[in-house]
Amino acid sequence: MKKTLLAALLLLLTLCAAGYAEGRLSVVCTDFPCYDFARQAAGDRAEVTMLLKPGVEAHSFEPTPADIISIGEADLFVYIGGESDAWADSILEGFDGEDAPATLRMMDCVGDLVEEEGEHHHDEGPEYDEHIWTAPQNAAKMARAAGEKLAEIDPANGEEYRANAEAYAGEIEQIDAEIADIVANARRRTLVFADRFPFVYLVRAYGLDYLAAFPSCTADTEPSAQVVTALIKKVVDERIPAVYTIELSTQAIAKTVAEETGAQILTLHSMQTLSQADFDAGASWVSLMRDNVAALKAGLN
Repeated sequence: MKKTLLAALLLLLTLCAAGYAEGRLSVVCTDFPCYDFARQAAGDRAEVTMLLKPGVEAHSFEPTPADIISIGEADLFVYIGGESDAWADSILEGFDGEDAPATLRMMDCVGDLVEEEGEHHHDEGPEYDEHIWTAPQNAAKMARAAGEKLAEIDPANGEEYRANAEAYAGEIEQIDAEIADIVANARRRTLVFADRFPFVYLVRAYGLDYLAAFPSCTADTEPSAQVVTALIKKVVDERIPAVYTIELSTQAIAKTVAEETGAQILTLHSMQTLSQADFDAGASWVSLMRDNVAALKAGLN
């Protein structure tokens, strides 16, 4: 009798768990910023997954057939809409009407997009820097946009999604205020980046200047000797205490500059991707940006 009751109880729990899982939304995101804003807004009402695995270079990512299937089966597909996920639009065009997932293109959620440096074909129109989330003001808009889109898809729980998104946007805006205060009281206003530079929205938001080894996230791997010399001269002339790199960097250029100048090497997380260790530890936009706040304070004072 006890075994029968136990078996029935286990079956009931299994069916309840399955029903709960089926009741959750499925949200597929391209990269970490999309993933983080979507999961914060969704809370426990959605299964949120990320296509770009931790430690993988975002700009060389190509979706697998399994990725395409997961996008097609999702209730919501969230992507930036920049160069790194240009493949997304062609995949979405391949879905038929009712079979297509709802979509949220984050570049549509912010204003004042910055055009990429370099030459562009006029018939294709301008290309814009995709790293919109590096400015807290934009990140807050993206978080709220995720909440609104989820509320549109699942209106019965709309207020919960909006409240979650608003709470997270509030945390982001606190970071915005902290950075503004640091910049207002800083001894200098220039960042020297001995690496790629995906932070144009961040520096523009606070009126900072910068000198970088590479524009944006170019595929170039070796700067010219003139560029390295210019970085070293800038650090020496202005007595800049730190040079910056991005996450997962080899730091090769930064080490050269540091050896010549005595500057320390600091990391600013671009957050487009992150290490497996950070992901496993539950890193978020907010936690990584708090690390960035400390690094900015050290480099500007």
